[in-house]
Amino acid sequence: MSKRNSQAAKTAARERLRIEREREAKRAKIKRQLIVAGSIVGVLAIAGGISYAVVQGNKPSQWEAVLDQKVVAPANTSGENGTTVVIGKSTAKKTLKLYEDPRCPICASFEQTVGSTVKKDYDEGKYKIQFIGGTFLDGDTDKDGKLEIGSRGEGSKNAMSALGAALNVSPEAFLEYKEALYSAKYHPEESDDKLKGDDYLIEVGDSVDALKNNKKFQDAVKNGTYDAWALAMSQTFNTNKDDVNGTPSLVMDGKKLTGADGQNAPMTVADFNTAIEAALKG
Repeated sequence: MSKRNSQAAKTAARERLRIEREREAKRAKIKRQLIVAGSIVGVLAIAGGISYAVVQGNKPSQWEAVLDQKVVAPANTSGENGTTVVIGKSTAKKTLKLYEDPRCPICASFEQTVGSTVKKDYDEGKYKIQFIGGTFLDGDTDKDGKLEIGSRGEGSKNAMSALGAALNVSPEAFLEYKEALYSAKYHPEESDDKLKGDDYLIEVGDSVDALKNNKKFQDAVKNGTYDAWALAMSQTFNTNKDDVNGTPSLVMDGKKLTGADGQNAPMTVADFNTAIEAALKG
């Protein structure tokens, strides 16, 4: 091989090496660009996910949104937002205020033990009943004169709304439905927020003749027709003038009815009869 041919071969080899290095550099550059682009997309995706989570976290809950809704009051109510629920014979001179929370286990015990006696006296016209319902077991509280939705459940609020649907049918349906909700058969443990389920509330309603397969009642429960009313009723409980902060509580003529301990609501028929007889005479 001549010296000239050898030089030409070296030159050609160097050129091929240069071209290959340029190709490798170009491939490396493209790879870096793809990695950077992928990283940016990943960061944007994470940022987007965080933004979505923040937006979702800041969105009001279903019940918080209800706070801004117009109150639809059930029939058989009066007063502001229909939160005055007084039922009974017009000839009854006295009114028994009954403070209860639908999830309250002690309310369930009271209703199962003393409820029939309360109803008997009511039917005889000894007194009217004024119902004031609370939802504090859901964690709902008063904050600067406005209801603040809690985080311990929804059952009290949802059951209160269903009670409104029953009241809209009739006072009798309301009383029977309340009795059913507190019954040993249907009242759940306080730790079980079973009353938050519309289907369950309708199932309980089917045990009441006036509500069984009652589409008007069922639609009101499913559609949350009286959700805003339930919250307004809860705030009435929170701002009551009877110094009541627990359930069950019974009040007549501004005075609490208590059992033998002089502090808590009467939880036996004997204690209730003693307390109500004294209140009716007062």
